[in-house]
Amino acid sequence: MYHPYFRGKQYELITIREMASILQEADFCPIIEPVKETLNGLNRTLKAVAEVEGRAILIVNPHHGDLSESGKPLTELLQEEFLDLPGISAGILLKPNMSVTDALKCFENHSDHSPCFIHAGFTDAKTLSGRLDLSMKDQCHIFVDRFCGKLYQKHFKQATRILLRDGFQKKRNRDYEQLEFFSDLHATFEEEGMNGFGDFLIVGDDYSETGGPAYAVAIHLTFIDSDQDDAMQIYHFVSDRQDTPQDPAGKFAEALDKMISILNKRNSKVEETSAVQEFRELQHQGHFPGLGYIKKLSMNHHIETLARYFTPAT
Repeated sequence: MYHPYFRGKQYELITIREMASILQEADFCPIIEPVKETLNGLNRTLKAVAEVEGRAILIVNPHHGDLSESGKPLTELLQEEFLDLPGISAGILLKPNMSVTDALKCFENHSDHSPCFIHAGFTDAKTLSGRLDLSMKDQCHIFVDRFCGKLYQKHFKQATRILLRDGFQKKRNRDYEQLEFFSDLHATFEEEGMNGFGDFLIVGDDYSETGGPAYAVAIHLTFIDSDQDDAMQIYHFVSDRQDTPQDPAGKFAEALDKMISILNKRNSKVEETSAVQEFRELQHQGHFPGLGYIKKLSMNHHIETLARYFTPAT
């Protein structure tokens, strides 16, 4: 159903490991595009998913990062560690300059790993679907929304289809409004003729190796608004000071105080997830865990919020 898309940086992999049980219980399937040459963290993450009998899709031909020129180490990792684990699938990223021949070759090379296609700029949908027609019903096709319109998607209507849409509008931290619309795809994917949906969490689809200096610190927190037909909204809690990159700990405290103030209101619609509880504890302790850790907590919260939406407590 839900397919969160991760780029495989350190804290993104930690999120998957920490959320492995919740992902499995909700039948969510993370997509991982590895961007780092070192595969130890990725290996641990896939094993954590496998240990709880969960599912994950590992992209074997990344577009970004250290392995963008050759995904051979990823293919070897699947073959050596995860050949007998059906929950771990090979994801084939269909890039703008990829040929049908290359796509089919990659598909055949990973036939033992339940391969699925992630459509991200590839243009020859008609030819590819014709060449895949005999096995279409057993395939999964994931469409990155900004590349794939309805005319493109219709060529794969016999397959399992997932629509991936970026709800996070990336800006400089200082430029965020406190409250914005995030997405309604979790509530409308069936109306779109899809079997599931995905997003890029609170990170967004824009990729960069490293961030610049943080003049402002922002905490991003999603919630589902029952008064808006279950649309998902996102809070951006931004520090007051924004003129220099100094004192990130103090700026985090400023943003965190704003967040807790909203959460403590009687009409707050933000789920009291384990991540929110940890944010509360960080405020109580006056502790700054680092910007990467803060982003991890926001990702954890996003996943747990959607898990509660689809599997409400009885």
